[in-house]
Amino acid sequence: MITALFSSVEAGLLYALMALGVYISFRILDFPDLTVDGSFVTGAAVASVLIVAGVNPFIASLAALGAGFLAGCMTGLLHTKGKINPLLSGILMMIALYSINLRIMGKPNVPLLQQETVMTMVTAQFQRVDAALAMIVPFAPKTWAVIVFGTLLVVIAKVVIDLFLKTEVGLALRAVGDNKKMIASFSGNTDRLTIIGLGLSNALVAFSGALIAQYSGFSDIGMGIGMIVIGLASVIIGEALFGAKTIVRATLAVILGAIVYRIVITLALRVQFLETGDVKLITAFIVILALVVPQMVAARAEKQRKARKRGAAVASTQADYESI
Repeated sequence: MITALFSSVEAGLLYALMALGVYISFRILDFPDLTVDGSFVTGAAVASVLIVAGVNPFIASLAALGAGFLAGCMTGLLHTKGKINPLLSGILMMIALYSINLRIMGKPNVPLLQQETVMTMVTAQFQRVDAALAMIVPFAPKTWAVIVFGTLLVVIAKVVIDLFLKTEVGLALRAVGDNKKMIASFSGNTDRLTIIGLGLSNALVAFSGALIAQYSGFSDIGMGIGMIVIGLASVIIGEALFGAKTIVRATLAVILGAIVYRIVITLALRVQFLETGDVKLITAFIVILALVVPQMVAARAEKQRKARKRGAAVASTQADYESI
């Protein structure tokens, strides 16, 4: 059980990068970007092919990040210059990326088990630390490399995003999501900001895909199916549990939401009658709960507030009547 939860936190940290990308498009830009299902695989495909070709895994992962940025920019161009509906732009790009990803990989699946990856390199560097921890805490997990590496990456990504969204361009990006017409009235280039925002979003998604491929030991043409729902689930769960009043708090909530989501999935799959194929159903159920429960709690709190207000008004009227 401890090992399963530990693996969930590992995966959650790597998926948190993808969730941060979805947060930029979904919350900052208010853009329902379905490109994510394709760009996640694009990142995995580019990194895998380059690693198999002998390229350094860190450089391959950065190349995946660049490929994701280009994919996001293409979606932005379809929407801003092609005047295509945001949802349809993402769908078209997602479909196009399916064929592009097959072209990149040359086949539906690229195994990485025999290759040196970022994960194997990081794990090798932590062997002494793992051995020392195993002697101190015998029941602890055998390797902490992915946890430490994933935490470092996520913290760097969070800090960079927080700082970027406070710059002039970042503030304009946030304003485009809130009120595009107002920014246009101030002669702001909303098209360029939208393209940049979608590029950054999909760059993070593709980078996450590259790391997940190296963590799992393969890239597969179907590994991106439903990724947008997982990203949205992480964002919604994080905001519901940890709040999102400020950008710093919101990005932290998204990261924690991604980890909580993986833990919930792991715990749910340990239920006897649920199977691995039920992951999508569980994800949909979690998202529904995260959307509905806060509204029910808020409605109940509002109802109680109104009841208290009515009670206070009645008590005041009764006191006035008795004084007469």
